[in-house]
Amino acid sequence: MQKEDILNRAQKWLAPEFDENTRTEVQQLIDQDPSGLAEAFHQDLEFGTGGLRGIMGVGTNRINQYTIGMATQGLANYLLEVFGGRDSIKVAIAHDSRNRSEEFARTAAEIMAANGIHAYLYDSLRPTPQLSFTIREYECVSGIVITASHNPKEYNGYKVYFDDGGQLVPPHDKKVIEEVRKIDSPEQVKTDFDDSKIEYLGEEADQRYHNQIIKRAINQEDSDLKIVYTPIHGTGIKGVPEILDQLGYQHVFVPAEQAVPDGNFPTVQSPNPEEPAALALALELAEKQGADLVLGTDPDSDRVGIAVRNDKGEFILLNGNQTAALLTEYMISLYKGLEEEQLPLYIAKTIVTSELLRSIADAHEVNCYDTLTGFKWIAEMIRQKEGKEFFVFGGEESYGYLMGDFVRDKDAVVSVVMICEMAAQARKKGSSLYQELIRIYQDYDFYKERLLSITRKGISGAEEIRQMMSNFRDNTPSDLGGLKVAEVRDYQSSTARKVDSGEENSIDLPASNVMQFVLEDGSLVTARPSGTEPKIKFYISVKGSLSKNDNFEEVNGKLEEKLDSILSDLKSR
Repeated sequence: MQKEDILNRAQKWLAPEFDENTRTEVQQLIDQDPSGLAEAFHQDLEFGTGGLRGIMGVGTNRINQYTIGMATQGLANYLLEVFGGRDSIKVAIAHDSRNRSEEFARTAAEIMAANGIHAYLYDSLRPTPQLSFTIREYECVSGIVITASHNPKEYNGYKVYFDDGGQLVPPHDKKVIEEVRKIDSPEQVKTDFDDSKIEYLGEEADQRYHNQIIKRAINQEDSDLKIVYTPIHGTGIKGVPEILDQLGYQHVFVPAEQAVPDGNFPTVQSPNPEEPAALALALELAEKQGADLVLGTDPDSDRVGIAVRNDKGEFILLNGNQTAALLTEYMISLYKGLEEEQLPLYIAKTIVTSELLRSIADAHEVNCYDTLTGFKWIAEMIRQKEGKEFFVFGGEESYGYLMGDFVRDKDAVVSVVMICEMAAQARKKGSSLYQELIRIYQDYDFYKERLLSITRKGISGAEEIRQMMSNFRDNTPSDLGGLKVAEVRDYQSSTARKVDSGEENSIDLPASNVMQFVLEDGSLVTARPSGTEPKIKFYISVKGSLSKNDNFEEVNGKLEEKLDSILSDLKSR
């Protein structure tokens, strides 16, 4: 966009319908910061299939009360179009611990009320999965949660759910986007609301959610496990310690520095449990307390990272694939052990999640289905298979898991409960989560994964990421890390092509900007731009055979070398 066009867009924000502080900040950008002005106004913040996510600040490309308000009006218009024949249309609204999240949630509730829609608004911060549960529990047609998940403190977001408790998927996602794009001025947003249309939810709603989680805990008899749990300044503090206490875990320790919700996340650079630094304080406390297990949830409590002790008594961090494999094995064993007759069992995973989950499912004769990246696709699968197959577990490599279908999104609260149960049961039989993972490697092959994430910020960064994906499509590599590419999967064109024969097959998933390369030894490399951050991600998976514990270091070393080789090749391209 030309400088003149950007300036014209910014000057519209000097109009009287914008508050004084906003007008002042915009004028400062115009007068003093041309680069900042361009970043704030060069485009509208994209309302994607999951909603909005971006840096907070003034401008069309930022999260603020106006972009939140216009998105809410567009969503309200669609809900009135689809559900207008009902006597009452209800939505549920929640928020996390981020700066301004409470304000934005209240804004969304007021706009819904101004449109005649009944808004159930949580009275304070709550986990995102609880919002998903609330939608169906309170017979809502939609839900909104104000969160930017695990992003740094500068970010916030607006996540939209539909009547099944899952995030928006076709056809509703595109239709909501169309309605949101029609709202291009705050003057189109209704603000004259009836306060009786806003109903606050509190402890009663919490208990309904907590009761469903407690029902999932099948083996509750071990209370000696020592656990360190950190909410990393987020919403997990509202439920996790209380539920663990109800289940009889008597030794749960929370780092005091991270127990208080705080949108500045003062003890971490990024509140992301995928990053080791985010769990540093918890690990320090775990050593002091002689704990067995460390768990940390992100600000909206939909992801959980864990650390376990190895055979030397040292804490090691498990990645999302490893935790998902442990949970897959444990959950399948629970449900296969139940005597009552059931529908066929199945698990679901995303296309970038370890094939180890499929190996475990296959061995137990449980169906395993792939979905696109994003838990909304697992939720959609649950909806489609309801009454036909029984959902056991859903997992993604980015530390998101789901057990039970009462929630239709990844749920770190129920995941914490089941991870603790799994650890307690392993301990009861003289094992540990670490030893159980090694056993899984011996039983189903030793899979090892690595993620390369490249950040490219701003306008130029977005173009650079687009160019990287174009290069992979136009100049498909013949080999990676010295291994021949045997198959190329382009999820954008929904085709999978065998390199040697040229044989093509269709991919039965919605189109998505993802490329996968299957190497001659079965290794898998996936290239995918992030949908929520200015990043392109490369997922690398390799595997080997582990015959006995004594060979672990040797096999692990060889897999590390293979990962290093592929990673080095990717970086050089």
